[in-house]
Amino acid sequence: MDRCIVLVDAGYLLGAAASLLAGEPSRSRITVDHPALIQGLRERAESDTERPLLRIYWFDGAPDRVPQPEHRRLRVMPRVTVRLGALTRSDGRWAQKGVDAAMHAELTELARNRACSDIVLVTGDGDLLPGMMAAKEHGVAVHLWAVQAADGDYNQSEDLVAEADERRVLDRTWITKAVRAKELGGVCAPQPVPRPEIAAILSAPLPESAHAQAAERDTGERQEHSVAPAEQDGEQERVPTAKGVPTPKDLAALRAPGAQPAQHPANATLRWSSDKGWVDRPGVAAEPPEIAAMPTLAQLTSAEQRWADREEDITTVGGDPYEVGQVFSRRWMERLPEPAQVQKLSTMYPRIPHRIDGELLRYAARFGLLAHKDDQIDEHDRYAIRAGFWREIDVRTTAEHAPAAE
Repeated sequence: MDRCIVLVDAGYLLGAAASLLAGEPSRSRITVDHPALIQGLRERAESDTERPLLRIYWFDGAPDRVPQPEHRRLRVMPRVTVRLGALTRSDGRWAQKGVDAAMHAELTELARNRACSDIVLVTGDGDLLPGMMAAKEHGVAVHLWAVQAADGDYNQSEDLVAEADERRVLDRTWITKAVRAKELGGVCAPQPVPRPEIAAILSAPLPESAHAQAAERDTGERQEHSVAPAEQDGEQERVPTAKGVPTPKDLAALRAPGAQPAQHPANATLRWSSDKGWVDRPGVAAEPPEIAAMPTLAQLTSAEQRWADREEDITTVGGDPYEVGQVFSRRWMERLPEPAQVQKLSTMYPRIPHRIDGELLRYAARFGLLAHKDDQIDEHDRYAIRAGFWREIDVRTTAEHAPAAE
């Protein structure tokens, strides 16, 4: 049939693009505009083959073959089919398993069934050579596309290059229409406006009592937090080293206005949230009843809203932890029957009620933020999720109290 099909090895395409733009093949170093990339592939394929596009097959690896956020967005795009292989970690490096075999099977099946007249391969793996030869024997024209190599040399199998009917190099100009290099430390989402309170908490030293408890647990062992002696009024004082991300206990010690970092305020409230519930610690106050009774997002969401939320998650929400927290917070606030509850919650900063916090982290886990960390979200990601939640509340409360324009 007079149609073209594109088979994309995402590992090759995005890895080579990262090498070209960021100097290393790690896909974490680039940001990809997937709609623009798919549109670019379609336009180039139809131009090169002079045939209308039937479909783009996107082959990629995923942990346990579970679709990641980018895969969920891709598979709902018109004329795009996602095929996933496994993604495994060996010797500190990620490796795709089963992707080449899936591409080979699809290539030969399409050619055998005469589903198209032209097939475009975006890959560099020589393992596809038998499939390419079989497709040619069935009368299909095979176009091989390469990503411009960072060093100006080939980044494809020479045998694959030699066997292709037509060849094309996707140069830097074409790649940068949909892919860009991240700045060091950058994220896919726009950089959030810094919040001074968060920065202060992150840079604060651990409370003294936290070190005392750690010393009791680790008696006779090497202390986790180094301390240095300091003379004050003729006595030695232990000065704790600053810690990057606070635990819930540290937050409780720092939440009271004007509290010193090394002191536990008398009214500190301490609770842990998780998928398994929450635990009160002895000697601390409970959450205020009006805070503990706040409804969860699930309780506020109708079936129609749940469907719309899922559509938004698939098509527009990325996997950036900060953005995930913002989206959850926005939905929760918009559906609250009593807007005054937002004001009550803002007085609890930086703590989130345990029921809502657990729901927030479970929502974030849908976006692949577990990332093989023993089913735990990385503590820096958890803090970014909660920071996004609070940022959205700040925006809402600031807007409600802004003076009206005259």
